[in-house]
Amino acid sequence: MADLHVELVSVEREIWSGEAREVISRTTEGELGILPGHTPLLGELAPGATVRIMRDGGEDVVAAVHGGFLSVTDEGVTVLAETAELAEDIDADRAKAALERALGDDDAAAQARAESRLAAAGQSA
Repeated sequence: MADLHVELVSVEREIWSGEAREVISRTTEGELGILPGHTPLLGELAPGATVRIMRDGGEDVVAAVHGGFLSVTDEGVTVLAETAELAEDIDADRAKAALERALGDDDAAAQARAESRLAAAGQSA
């Protein structure tokens, strides 16, 4: 099976680019699994989403993404996020503290961001 070319980009910079066998993410329409040959589409990333880029012969790339879109074309998959953070760059303790603050402030957007960061880091909320 052919690989997908995947680009994960935030407003500030390119986060990751490379080849993958599958991309999984949640949009406002539901969770998507993108394989080579997928029908072109444009989806809005769900609040507090994570993106999993599954690679052959390498570790999966997991990122917390906040705001933005997922685009599938014949050329590949592009994730255009307002902000994105790779799992290995996430400080789980800071994310837990941010979640506690968001819950105390009743801030749904901050709660979604913190939960996304924890999920990407493999931690439960």
